[in-house]
Amino acid sequence: MDNIFKGFAEFKMDVLKEVGNIGAGNAATALSRLLDKPIDMAVPKVQMLPFGEIAENVGGAENLVLAVFFRVEGEAPGNLFFILTPDAAKKLLHRLAAIEISEGDTFSEMEWSAISEIGNILAGSYLSSLADFTKLSMSPTVPAVAMDMAGAILSYGLLQFGQMGNDALLIDTTFIEGKHEVEGQFFLIPDPESFDKIFSALGVPFDND
Repeated sequence: MDNIFKGFAEFKMDVLKEVGNIGAGNAATALSRLLDKPIDMAVPKVQMLPFGEIAENVGGAENLVLAVFFRVEGEAPGNLFFILTPDAAKKLLHRLAAIEISEGDTFSEMEWSAISEIGNILAGSYLSSLADFTKLSMSPTVPAVAMDMAGAILSYGLLQFGQMGNDALLIDTTFIEGKHEVEGQFFLIPDPESFDKIFSALGVPFDND
């Protein structure tokens, strides 16, 4: 893979996996409190991939998805996307949040609000975990929610924020409530200059070797 993560050392990925694990644990606790019921999250799968492969990882550029997205502000700015299929979003709302869902791919104002809040909790949990590790200040903006083809969602993010890093940290996110599981994908896309800051703060040399 010809990008800045070629030769990415295994121990560097271990650091990111630990960030994902702690973030998932914090998110499960916060969601359990919000929904007043036990919510678990599976140990997340964490990987790095080029920005151009994000759409492929959510079913292709023309696949209909629901996305909650944020701008990360602070010492290591970047962008965040929490992406679900419409079907997964409905399951998340019905099984976990016990919300009466509308038919088809339409979402009510209450459903939009609930998805936005769940995305907000995830973003806050993962960023808090990363901030704790790096001692860098990072906070998400107010979330925006949209449903469109994956390619259009990512293009809108580029237009909205004016810049986007070349690579992304993908955290596969699986919510568990009883026997039910719902899957989503969380993408952290630091601005290019933010990677050096993050890994230097982690005490991990960031290079192409």
